[in-house]
Amino acid sequence: MQFFAMLQETPAPTGSFSSTIIMFALIFVIMYFFLIRPQNKKQKETEKMIAALKKGDKVVTIGGIHGTVASTKEKTIILKVEDGSKIEFNRTAISTVIVDKVEAPKASKKASKKAAEEKAAEAPRDAEEKAAEPVIEETKPQTEEKTETVETASTEETK
Repeated sequence: MQFFAMLQETPAPTGSFSSTIIMFALIFVIMYFFLIRPQNKKQKETEKMIAALKKGDKVVTIGGIHGTVASTKEKTIILKVEDGSKIEFNRTAISTVIVDKVEAPKASKKASKKAAEEKAAEAPRDAEEKAAEPVIEETKPQTEEKTETVETASTEETK
């Protein structure tokens, strides 16, 4: 009975409803950017990877089986494992595609060729500049440093 009496006596807080709504909105925004959005990005990347599977790709399943795609169907793929056996999996069971070679886009190949040509052109200039610079060697005076060995005697404390 006293509990109900205390509830009736306490005044209702004013102005806290708007701050509560703002806090919930802020928490939702934080959760969106730290949890929901990255998960959606990862899911889209996985869907693209699964859709792009083709014969000859090396893959790893979610169970840890390594194999090469022998053939693909609409919802399943057939993996050829090392001993020559073939296993059929759902496409969703593929966790990663192993890429042996990283193929650079054509534009970057051209850019790398230009960069290599520029380096080759600069190399003779750099060699000429280095040859023209005087070589300064610092010499330290040779002094004999005497090092003394300090031996400390260990004493035992008796209790």
